[in-house]
Amino acid sequence: MANRDDKVPENIEGRYYVDTQCIDCNLCRDIAPGNFAHQEEAGYAYVSKQPNGDEEEEQCSEAKDSCPVEAIGDDGE
Repeated sequence: MANRDDKVPENIEGRYYVDTQCIDCNLCRDIAPGNFAHQEEAGYAYVSKQPNGDEEEEQCSEAKDSCPVEAIGDDGE
C-alpha cells in the first residue's frame, strides 16, 4: 500500500500520487500515459497530471490497481 508520507517529490498535488516503492516498471505510463511520467535520473514514475474526466479517472484507477508494488496511492480527495 502506498504511503502518503513517502511520496516522490515530482508528484503534482492532488488525489493520486506515487511513493518511493516505485520500481519503474512502466505499467502506469502504459495504462495512463497522460497522467504518469518518468523521472529518468532517479528511475521512478510520478503523477504529472491529475485525472480530468471519466476516462482519465478510470485509467488512473486501473494503474493504481495494477501496480505490482502498490506504489500508487489515492487519497480520494
